Amino acid sequence: MFAGVEETPIGSEVVANVFRVLAPNEVQLFPVSIEGESERYFVVNATKVVDCIDEARCLEVQHYPEGSFTEYAGEYRWIYGLRIDPAKTEGAHVFRLKKFKTAFIVSEDIKNALERGGNLGVSFERVTGPHEPR
Repeated sequence: MFAGVEETPIGSEVVANVFRVLAPNEVQLFPVSIEGESERYFVVNATKVVDCIDEARCLEVQHYPEGSFTEYAGEYRWIYGLRIDPAKTEGAHVFRLKKFKTAFIVSEDIKNALERGGNLGVSFERVTGPHEPR
């Protein structure tokens, strides 16, 4: 599940525990109630923002047209085939990107732990290494 404009993840207690254990200083967990659900859920807010987009390795980047939205000046409108530079992530396990806050980035360790938790209703897309041939 996601909430809000920048798709803030909402997860079960199992999901929240993954973040509590593997990235306790990189997220905030806010308990929320979901109508018709007895299970506890949490909004997962990534508190770390990292400037690590590798624009040259992305398939396509779209910038906001100059003068169109002053509040988004210098940010990306959309990125296809996103790639980041792992050397610039400061070792973070969970973060948003400085100029493209739509992306919610997790480390391989967190991805694997989340997948062990079962069907989450999310998909993961690799943002490091070469692009897969089409």
